[in-house]
Amino acid sequence: MPRLVWAGGEAATNLVVVADTRRVTGFLKYFADVYNTDPWLFAVWAVVITAVWGAILGFLMDFIMARSGLDLKSRKILEH
Repeated sequence: MPRLVWAGGEAATNLVVVADTRRVTGFLKYFADVYNTDPWLFAVWAVVITAVWGAILGFLMDFIMARSGLDLKSRKILEH
């Protein structure tokens, strides 16, 4: 098939993906700047935030389950 009908042209060699920081402020500006400048620090922040959100949701669900009468803390685990 001729190259004229293929979608696109020559292969891209230097592709750069950045976050647009022109219209953001506050925490979003900080995280966009970290994303643009330091991928390792951004990865560390992503892991920390994911762990914190997991803990928050876990404790929240435990509280909700205890309030609804399902106490999972005193559950006996029977393994054979």
